[in-house]
Amino acid sequence: MAKVGVDEWVARSEERNEGHTGPGAGLRRRWEATPQWGRLLVAVLIVAAVPLLTSSDFVIRVGINAMLLAMLAMGLNVVVGWAGLLDLGYIAFYGFGAYGYALLSSNQLGASGVHLPSFVSIPLVILAAAFVGLLLGLPSRRLLGDYLAILTLFFGQVFVELLVNLDRVKLPGASEPFSLTGGPNGIPGVDPIRILGYDLITPRSYYYLLLAVIVVLAVVLHLLDASRTGRAWRAVREDPMAAGFMTIPVNGVKLMAFSFGAAIAALAGTIFAAVQVGVFPQNFETPFLILIYAALILGGAGSIAGAALGGAVVGIILELLRNPDQASVLFYGLVLLALVVKLRPWRLLGVVLAGLVAFGLVLHAIAGAISADWVAGTPALGGVLRSLLEPWLVIPADAKTAGNVAFVALVVGVLALTTLRGRLRVLALVPLIYLAAFAWEARLVTEPSITRQLLVGTVLIVMMTLRPHGLLGSRRVEVV
Repeated sequence: MAKVGVDEWVARSEERNEGHTGPGAGLRRRWEATPQWGRLLVAVLIVAAVPLLTSSDFVIRVGINAMLLAMLAMGLNVVVGWAGLLDLGYIAFYGFGAYGYALLSSNQLGASGVHLPSFVSIPLVILAAAFVGLLLGLPSRRLLGDYLAILTLFFGQVFVELLVNLDRVKLPGASEPFSLTGGPNGIPGVDPIRILGYDLITPRSYYYLLLAVIVVLAVVLHLLDASRTGRAWRAVREDPMAAGFMTIPVNGVKLMAFSFGAAIAALAGTIFAAVQVGVFPQNFETPFLILIYAALILGGAGSIAGAALGGAVVGIILELLRNPDQASVLFYGLVLLALVVKLRPWRLLGVVLAGLVAFGLVLHAIAGAISADWVAGTPALGGVLRSLLEPWLVIPADAKTAGNVAFVALVVGVLALTTLRGRLRVLALVPLIYLAAFAWEARLVTEPSITRQLLVGTVLIVMMTLRPHGLLGSRRVEVV
């Protein structure tokens, strides 16, 4: 909520004081005293050590996907976090970069295809994407807010439709149509990126390439943020009219933001195409755009490090949710974390946990006494946690229908919880958490694609409640 007549330094004093107390206060003080280049070096060393600690290509690919998402969040941060422009067509530039590189580095065009060197094709694609971003930004001179969002969303949807339908292009004078984008089948057989005569063909090589690109990109964006252009972007974000009165070329600044964001997204797209050795339309649809926005919101809009961290966290979470066991650990961990953070004093947390255990044991005993089928199901989680959940959580043999009902009831219960206060709210937590566990085991854990979106949304809701400005973002104070 905006604070009236409060200086920003004063407004952040409480935040600083909170950060300097508690068990991690000393470590946080040392981290804040470390120069920015030192923090960057520590982060790079940690990320660079991952391939040295594992031989699993799966882990390396998880890191690649996380860094690609981090790059995209950093590019979106320029448009949304700095310039304040709601661009819902951003994902199209990611696809433009991927398909542009694929067309210039495969057999798609002609019998022998086009196989330009990477140091030629990648800059060409980036420049072309920046130009398209400039064109898309032209309406931003007159459109703001929802109108700009609708226009850019339309651009993103049209781009995907073109990818699907440009598989039978008829040119004047040609006897037969040719496939430009490959349609739903995409473009396979994309050449690897070649650097100094060396083809990058292993996940490890692309991992380190992405790390190097992100470091260079972070340095460039930091210099840009500290420049007159960066200050102009922030001024336009806060008040375009006032920025214009201060002789800032508002329209030019907006167009520059669109171009920079498009170029970064296209660069990520070229690397993605080379890593996947192919591109397909479904890689660039709206659900992935939502994840990019989720990464930026989680990390903190306006923060370079926050955008990178948010992308990495969301990317890793998505991979964890592919495995039911890992997804369950994440789910129960988030529930426990939310309770630990929100319930004070500590004895209140103990009361809720004790009540939750007793509630489950009694309900399980009653359900088992009525019918053995009501407790015939088993939790998806294995190991020790399964043995803890089995005598506590009621799971019927056919839990699908009950799971659907429980999920609807859970949504209604969460909405009702927001209207309660005091002890009544604390008491309502016990059956609500139990209902959440039942809905998870009976329905959500069996639908990974839907559950991934729901859990990402849950993480964002928790973050917006506990820290609205994101993990590394700065609180914005409005003086009105």
